[in-house]
Amino acid sequence: MDVADLSPAQARQRFRGGARVPTAGWCRGWTQANLIAVPKSLRYDLLLFAHHNPRACPVLDVGEPGTWSTALFTGDLRTDLPGYRLYRDGAAVADLGEVVGEWREDLVPFLIGCSFTFERALLAAGVPVRHLEQGTNVPMYRTSVPCEAAGRLSGPLVVSMRPVPARLVRTAVQVSGRYPMVHGSPVHIGEPTVIGIRDLASPDFGDPVEVRDGEVPLFWACGVTPQAAIMASGVEYAIGHLPGHMAIMDVRDDDYRVP
Repeated sequence: MDVADLSPAQARQRFRGGARVPTAGWCRGWTQANLIAVPKSLRYDLLLFAHHNPRACPVLDVGEPGTWSTALFTGDLRTDLPGYRLYRDGAAVADLGEVVGEWREDLVPFLIGCSFTFERALLAAGVPVRHLEQGTNVPMYRTSVPCEAAGRLSGPLVVSMRPVPARLVRTAVQVSGRYPMVHGSPVHIGEPTVIGIRDLASPDFGDPVEVRDGEVPLFWACGVTPQAAIMASGVEYAIGHLPGHMAIMDVRDDDYRVP
């Protein structure tokens, strides 16, 4: 079966069984989300950080301390994503296939909106999505743009990039702008050095993609931003998804589309 035709439950079963792949293009029509789980002592700081930086950190769901499912994700957040990243004292110390043994009783899971949610709409409008064409992970970059700090959390804005033919830039902006709870329209269009990105061929997360003649790089706020804040702030313990390896939720993309 084509991975685009899988249900969220079927995809989770594959990840639980050992599939370790980026999830762009999986489960057509079902919403994907970023995972960040932080100690209970940090949950209000993260909520406030998200409130201050809504383009990068649109909160879709939050679990109770120690739980590993939420109202919108009925699977097991410890096993049902295709990849995880473990942080200690602000450093990424391990990439893991499951985190059952690492999931502490005080961890609070947050599910943050993901721009994969509007990619089907971009394709329907005739806008190419290069990482889907190339079968790679989306490129993501730390920028020089600081997020608004909150409590103990601060750090840079992270963006994802998709190259778009110049004639379709307006369409891409309009289409993605109808999904404000999953990052919405781009935060920057054009010259990457303006936001501190030196080399599009060297993303901080994910894989590089081809930018062709006549195309303009479009940059969307990215839900990896909380992980960048975890690192910049030296948070003692946290678990995130491996960038591009998302939580596939039990809610539809169109539920986050506005007229």
